[in-house]
Amino acid sequence: MPRLSASSVLPEGITWPGFDRQALKPGILHLGLGAFHRAHQAVYTDAALGEEFGAWGIVGVSLRSVDVVHDLAAQDGLYSVITRSAAGDRAQVVGSIVKGLSGAENREEILALMADPAIRIVTMTVTEKAYGLDPATGGLDRNHPAVAADLAAPQAPVGIVGYLVEGLARRRDAGLSPFTVLCCDNLPTNGRIVRRLVIEMAGARDPALANWIAGEGAFPSSMVDRIVPAATEETRARARNLLGVEDRLALDTEPFMQWVIEDHFTLGRPRWEAGGALFVDDVEPYEKMKLRLLNGSHSMMAYLGQMKGLTYIRDVIAVPEYHDAVRRHMAAVLETLDPVPGVDLAAYQDQLIARFSNPGVAHLTRQVAMDGSQKLPPRIMTPAVEELSKGNDASAFAYVAAVWLVYLMKVDDINDPRAAELKAAAARSTPDDPSAPFFELPGLFPQRLVENRAWRDLVNAEMARL
Repeated sequence: MPRLSASSVLPEGITWPGFDRQALKPGILHLGLGAFHRAHQAVYTDAALGEEFGAWGIVGVSLRSVDVVHDLAAQDGLYSVITRSAAGDRAQVVGSIVKGLSGAENREEILALMADPAIRIVTMTVTEKAYGLDPATGGLDRNHPAVAADLAAPQAPVGIVGYLVEGLARRRDAGLSPFTVLCCDNLPTNGRIVRRLVIEMAGARDPALANWIAGEGAFPSSMVDRIVPAATEETRARARNLLGVEDRLALDTEPFMQWVIEDHFTLGRPRWEAGGALFVDDVEPYEKMKLRLLNGSHSMMAYLGQMKGLTYIRDVIAVPEYHDAVRRHMAAVLETLDPVPGVDLAAYQDQLIARFSNPGVAHLTRQVAMDGSQKLPPRIMTPAVEELSKGNDASAFAYVAAVWLVYLMKVDDINDPRAAELKAAAARSTPDDPSAPFFELPGLFPQRLVENRAWRDLVNAEMARL
């Protein structure tokens, strides 16, 4: 069967890019060419280009893998996104990505593009752990492998922060304005965090560079939301049936899609609002809502599912006991949230339950359970500290912490940057104080939680019940 390409003739009902791809020039460099970006920011950019055409094509960078880059080249940069719901499957071909590059093969070309005046925005979707953030200080973790490598050899970066610093250094040396750095990862106040990390690494190299970035650069925060499971052979077979051609980059996703962005760009931006993006002065209320209601519930369901042999999130939410646990967790989270402009939080919770239950979205509990040591602090630990500071017991968050710790004790194969430490702590756990070895790990829990014996006792009690 032929591959999807610019010359493919597709069946009626398949949405094709609504702009002239031959005329599209790059204006955005994206770091982290994974499934989420291709089903989210690239889709928004397709909509923007269809409404107001401009030089906003995306050059997508995979920092490690080469497969996605080679597949994109074989398919003329095209791929399909299949939106699945009870109403049926709907396929869209996305064309906003003009080229793919790999850090493993094209590092110098990537850096040259960063110094090209045509590139005005650098976006990113990597993982929380990729930034090398020290949770204790909020700055760089100098022991993080990529951070250490980029501090030692700044002109040959391997990590996300190293690429940003070297790219900005080249722009300064060329007399150009800095590109806007737009983080699209699940970090709270992600723009401020990335700005601090970039300035710190730049300062270690050249204080004048750090001052230039601090004075001239733009690091807007953003909140992104769409459930995008990892693609499978079933996904690719579904694409063949819908498109009549082979698409090795096909993705399944849900109808829901959200992007809330702080409107601060140094060199312009696409009309992403054409796809429904919301531009605001303050992203934080939306970010807290999503991290705590959606992501916190997601993590809890993932660990329950992993312990109980439930493969998908939809399987977990279908269990009445776990459905009720999610509802209780959301009710507790509401007490920690500020009002969110334009959002009915009761309706938002109902919408989340419906999204979790979507039979067409096969979101693996194993995938969601990854990297708990990085994900749980903003989702669970921070709201727990806030509740305790208000004189509440934060018992709902103790329950989720307990679910995670029991998962670490019961599941052999965990995927986490601190996996060795976590499994060693699990091996030292004793029935009288099962959480103690975990609370002893530096930086795993905030100090306020480590010192709160009553909250730790709640965690222990929930671990015993589990």
